[in-house]
Amino acid sequence: MLQLSDSVSIPTSFATCSLMSNSGEKLPEKLKAIANAGFDGIELAMPDLLEYGKVVMGEAVEENDYDSLSQVAKKVRSITDDLGLKVLMLQPFPRFEGWKAESEERDDAFARAQGWAQVMEATGTDMLQIGSSDSPDITSDVDQLTADLVELAEIFSKKGFRIAYENWCWSTHAATWRKIWDIVRRANRPELGLCLDTFQSAGLEWADPTAKSGLLEGQPNLEKQWQDSLADLSSTLPPEKIFLLQISDAYKMDPPLANDFEGGQPPRSRWSHDYRPLPGRGYLPVKEFLRAVLKTGFTGWLSMEVFDSKEKQGNGDMEAYTKEAMRSLKELVLSADK
Repeated sequence: MLQLSDSVSIPTSFATCSLMSNSGEKLPEKLKAIANAGFDGIELAMPDLLEYGKVVMGEAVEENDYDSLSQVAKKVRSITDDLGLKVLMLQPFPRFEGWKAESEERDDAFARAQGWAQVMEATGTDMLQIGSSDSPDITSDVDQLTADLVELAEIFSKKGFRIAYENWCWSTHAATWRKIWDIVRRANRPELGLCLDTFQSAGLEWADPTAKSGLLEGQPNLEKQWQDSLADLSSTLPPEKIFLLQISDAYKMDPPLANDFEGGQPPRSRWSHDYRPLPGRGYLPVKEFLRAVLKTGFTGWLSMEVFDSKEKQGNGDMEAYTKEAMRSLKELVLSADK
């Protein structure tokens, strides 16, 4: 727990996908490194669970083999329990909302969500992260996007589960915190809240990986627009509807990323997946965003979710990296709380 004051402390988490190794054999080492650095919990990434499944089950586990994945999840839970770590949530669940009624895609989305719920039960977590859909084939109708999340929230409520809805900054129709808040507000379900993210907001409203300056260009009032967004966030969002805040920075791209769909991914998606270091190692206004969130009265989970391809080129010292992550998080919180 990080102390904000004598009476207020904030729990901290680290995403398993943020450590360099993708080997399933390394997952117990990841968990130990996270615990040894002083984090209170983890975001458990499904790709890590699938890789660890090869070790536990002795063979590759299919993504939709939820019975086997639940067995693997129980093994993870035994490790996290021994280490004193809480499994904060299972992530990242993509492309859920907005599909055409009675379509194969919509049926698949709900089937996947219920399968993931089975895995959640095995891990002991009560929260699923859903990223706002980046499919070009979904509806732009906010009422329908909302209705899909309401329907899932009603299903999850029977298990005491929650949904943390995140604005992915390259998503189709809900790329900003305002857009996801509009959907969550309309839904008006206690099980549905926000997963805010320093990168996902600053990386769209303030920064641009395809620009030489690293900033949104052609916006003469960029700084004012950004400050207005932060002020609106602080005055608008109820702290209890912020289920967690994910923290990372971003590298200024030199040369800038091409404004194309290389590998089937838009620039901000590629930026997100490889160029998000620990806070202070990039150029985003991370402290400003954290300060705006704290001004709401939020005292919930702060979770480090970084994706740094430069670190992957190093020696992969997970113990040192998680300790540096905790040091940078403490420094960030102290500076933002002034």
